[in-house]
Amino acid sequence: MTDSNDGYPGKVARLRADLGALPSVAVALSGGVDSSALAFASGSALGRRAIAVTAVSPSVPAEEIEIAAEVAARAGVEHVRVETRELEDPRYARNDGNRCYFCKSELFSVMEGIARGRGIGAIAYGAITDDLRDVRPGAKAAGEFRVLAPLVAAGFTKEDVRRYAREAGLPNSERPASACLSSRVPFGTPVTAEALERIGALERRLHALGYPIVRVRHHGDLARIEVSPDRIEDAVLRDGPAILAAARESGYARAAVDLRGYRQGAMNEALATSPGDRSTRVLPPGVSQEVSPSVLLLRSEGAARVDLLRRRGEYARLGRPFAALELG
Repeated sequence: MTDSNDGYPGKVARLRADLGALPSVAVALSGGVDSSALAFASGSALGRRAIAVTAVSPSVPAEEIEIAAEVAARAGVEHVRVETRELEDPRYARNDGNRCYFCKSELFSVMEGIARGRGIGAIAYGAITDDLRDVRPGAKAAGEFRVLAPLVAAGFTKEDVRRYAREAGLPNSERPASACLSSRVPFGTPVTAEALERIGALERRLHALGYPIVRVRHHGDLARIEVSPDRIEDAVLRDGPAILAAARESGYARAAVDLRGYRQGAMNEALATSPGDRSTRVLPPGVSQEVSPSVLLLRSEGAARVDLLRRRGEYARLGRPFAALELG
């Protein structure tokens, strides 16, 4: 990995040198900014000896595939769309802590076949140094398939990636981080095509309501919605009725706004948290609760709701690991 003291120019130089030394490369392009930066850098270094491969499956939002096509065109590389069938793998569908491993294994297996058939010398994906601080089972699959992580090797952080993407004129340089739709399903809850459709439909409706940073966490008939922390009060007090209506149009009976808001890797908190008891907490007048193994669901109206939002940090700490305020 490049020494951080080299600074951004040194990281870019290292990335160009590493990519330029490859005979050819197939880049896993998801539509996110990390893999997009890598695809552009690969095209710049290798020209037509680089291709971009995008998975098409129910777990991939349609807008991500569209963005990937724009990025590939901007990078000047061939864009190959391939159907992946991770949902057909019961090990993936059962959704334990290794779900991402089986997803990446499916993708890299497909890419390996493409690379072999085309005589491409290497496969690469868009991992960055920030990813090393989170639970990433997909990295294990990358190691097993000998998939390169050039951005990690060059020392790229998320800030570096966004800067590079801006300089390259990529359409998603400032787009919020995204992940596959299956990441919205709590570990231990089976992933199904029907659940992914509901999640995707509601996230599209929430984007249309003005929430670009949003995650719909799937808890059966309940959608636990994470928005950016500075938009939590808007989501509850101003847009609550519209959000609840959008949830019901998407197939959910109930909706709640997470009291901590969106944070990367939130679902991994459940892996690091021992199961909480299902006993109730003593709460102030005007606040009621429903307890499940992973979500403390709170209800309140009027002044009590406003006060709850003002003190939401205190209430959020009561969750196991999640606490949310129900809409409606």
